Amino acid sequence: MKLSIIIPVFNEKNTIEEVIKLVYNSFIFDYEKEVIVIDDGSFDGTAEILEKLKNKYGFILLKHFKNMGKGKAVYDGFKKAKGDLILIQDADLEYNPKEYQKLLKEIENNDVVYGARDFSKNKGYFLYFLGNKFITFCFNLFFHSNFSDVMTGYKVFKSNVLKNINLESKGFDFEIEITAKILKSGYKIKETKIDYYPRSFKQGKKLKWFYGFVCIWKIIKYRV
Repeated sequence: MKLSIIIPVFNEKNTIEEVIKLVYNSFIFDYEKEVIVIDDGSFDGTAEILEKLKNKYGFILLKHFKNMGKGKAVYDGFKKAKGDLILIQDADLEYNPKEYQKLLKEIENNDVVYGARDFSKNKGYFLYFLGNKFITFCFNLFFHSNFSDVMTGYKVFKSNVLKNINLESKGFDFEIEITAKILKSGYKIKETKIDYYPRSFKQGKKLKWFYGFVCIWKIIKYRV
């Protein structure tokens, strides 16, 4: 059995080497690892770092010559993946690959597993937490679901779930689209709690406030 780990990257020169190291050192039971990194038009030195890391680790490196958005990067990774399972790993250090075991234990008896973030330890991010809860509330209201964190970046899928799902969203709103389309395809999504280490916007966080409005619009669009 093979696990494909999709890593979308845009301007993450300060964290990408540590993330790649953690990914390769992570324990994933008896699964074989396939790592696919998508450089989404980085211009801060990340591209050069990735070339060196590719030679060291041997991962598959896809390149966008301009920034096209996380959704587009993830979708390109999906199309390249050969694994029986496909997992999304962000290129910052907000999500630690040590959490893979929690996700993989749950995926044995489920088609899709989301890592629901534990915000309780993260003081000082109240507005971000509130926005996330509001988006999740709206999604649950429209889709009659019971998510605690619909916008989480940690998602693992059995590959057959993604075969007939085409993604239109190029930005962070793809989180809404892919969840909506999975549910409408008849699959159920299991949540499991994970630790979460948010960084500040000063440290490089890219999720802006206006994405909340885009996500609400996408909830309405994909419910219709």
